[in-house]
Amino acid sequence: MAKIQLLLIQGDTTTDMTALVKSVHWKGRKGSSARTLTVTMIDDNGYKHARSGIDVEDGNQCVFYVDGQERFRGILLNQGQSSKKQLKYTAYDNGIYLANNKDTFVYKNKTADEVFTDVCSRFGIPTGDIAKCSYKIPELTKSKTTGQDAVLDALSLDYKATGIRHYVNSDGGKLSLLQRKDQVISFVVDGEANLYDYSYTKSIENIKTRVKMISKEGTTIAEKTNADLEKKIGIFQEIQQPDESLTKAQVTDLVGSVLNTLDKPEETLDLNVLGDADVISGKAILVRIPHLNMNRAYYVDDDDHYFEDNLHTMSVTLTTAAEIKEQEDKANG
Repeated sequence: MAKIQLLLIQGDTTTDMTALVKSVHWKGRKGSSARTLTVTMIDDNGYKHARSGIDVEDGNQCVFYVDGQERFRGILLNQGQSSKKQLKYTAYDNGIYLANNKDTFVYKNKTADEVFTDVCSRFGIPTGDIAKCSYKIPELTKSKTTGQDAVLDALSLDYKATGIRHYVNSDGGKLSLLQRKDQVISFVVDGEANLYDYSYTKSIENIKTRVKMISKEGTTIAEKTNADLEKKIGIFQEIQQPDESLTKAQVTDLVGSVLNTLDKPEETLDLNVLGDADVISGKAILVRIPHLNMNRAYYVDDDDHYFEDNLHTMSVTLTTAAEIKEQEDKANG
């Protein structure tokens, strides 16, 4: 059971629209600029019926609560009505301002968090928590493109240099930049309790058993090998050219973090499960499915939450969380 509440903000007026709500579809995915909320409402002026009076041209905002906690805040961007006397609208959180604003961005010796802060400042996007990034990007030039492209490119360059994954999250009307490995939540998918259906795939088509870091001249700077894996499947080698500004110690750390990501099979797990509003893209959850001998953490890449008749269900796509497994292995000695 899930208790939802939907508020509509029209200028200085806030109206509770919960009584008109038939269903809610709340979703997000990795790499998308914004989470969306699609609401289907009664739109009938018959006996004792109210109408929402929604018009997206008015710049209406909505706030969505689940069990008393705010889960979404955003602007209504499209609406539709039909002979069924229903109104459906879709709202986007303030990540949409990254995707819908273009400019030319030129940065030198800036970290990814500094790029993120600058882009948000240009377009008047309020910010929340911002994880610090250590790597200074020598140069990043993006001409006539979106703020989203500039931020994603900066985060990609930071990941290639440090092996640390970040993602952008909207909460309470503010955009935050967070480290993915820090976003493990307590929700557990249990094959014997809250799981309706699942589909699991595993592949080693793109796996690597060794990684070399080479200089611009082609000289090997650092390398690391998973010898045990090579005994099983043979050699699959990756070569990368690190940024020249990295020290030898940084390159050594980098080659290890890259291999720790690439020497794992690619696993994709699609689940239909009883809903939990904490489970959104960017977070990591623990999955236990006895039939698959599975008991480990996975990242949420895509999430679709459905609310109707007080029932909350969700469909999620998960991928392996190599960084979290590495942390667990270190903690366990």
